[in-house]
Amino acid sequence: MTDLNSRFEKASVAAKSLPARPDNDTMLQLYALYKQGSAGDVSGNKPGMFDFVGVAKYEAWNRLKGVSQDDARNQYIDLVAKLGGSIDD
Repeated sequence: MTDLNSRFEKASVAAKSLPARPDNDTMLQLYALYKQGSAGDVSGNKPGMFDFVGVAKYEAWNRLKGVSQDDARNQYIDLVAKLGGSIDD
C-alpha cells in the first residue's frame, strides 16, 4: 500500500471521530473528496429531485469531475487534519 493510500485510509477513519461535527457544507466537501479519491469521477444517475440529500451529495461529487484521485485524496487528508482528525500514528 502506498503512503498516500495509507494516509487516505487513516483520514477516512479519523473523519468518523472528529472533535466536532463539521457544518453541512464541509460534510458535503468531505463526502465529495472521499468519493472522488476512492472512485474517481461521479457515476450513476442523479437522484430524484425529492431526494434532497442525495442530490446535494451527487452535485458536490460532480463538481470535482476531472480532479485526479491522488489530488482528491491529498485534499481530503488535508481537510480532515484541518478539522482536527488525527492521521499520523
